[in-house]
Amino acid sequence: MNVKIRKWKLSDASQLARVLSNKNILNNLRDGIPYPYTEKDGGAYIAAMLAADENDTFAFAITVDSHVVGSIGVFRQENIQKQTGELGYYLAEEYWGKGVMTQAVKQICAYVFDKSDIIRIYAEPFAKNAASCKVLEKAGFVLEGTLRKNVVKNGSVLDTRMYSLLRTDRES
Repeated sequence: MNVKIRKWKLSDASQLARVLSNKNILNNLRDGIPYPYTEKDGGAYIAAMLAADENDTFAFAITVDSHVVGSIGVFRQENIQKQTGELGYYLAEEYWGKGVMTQAVKQICAYVFDKSDIIRIYAEPFAKNAASCKVLEKAGFVLEGTLRKNVVKNGSVLDTRMYSLLRTDRES
């Protein structure tokens, strides 16, 4: 499998809609994403990512053999955290457990550290999402702790885990 991250294209909207119209994926993401997710929704998201400041928003399609199978992004934070970026991602269910996301996470982190002044990338998956936690660990992220009863998703109060990767982690 040839896994790559690349800039979004407006023509990716239908593939994005296919990936994201899946409750199993949405159950592991923040609220606010429409369901079913339409090609129009995908087009609006892609247009927003293409229009965003490239020094603040690092948003890419994840491709396997040139087909869009997911999304990954690092989003610069503000104020005193302006050199910190939050990592978010999702992947088509048929590619879960195949190492695709670990490769994508490594690629985007290398890109962000090489192309920006960001010194810390963090991710905050639901603690119950063992697969996402494992992806981060395999990509070199360090578990900083558990944020107890930190979010409400689908009516359940959940813990999240805080993971980070520092620019200096790559240098050691």
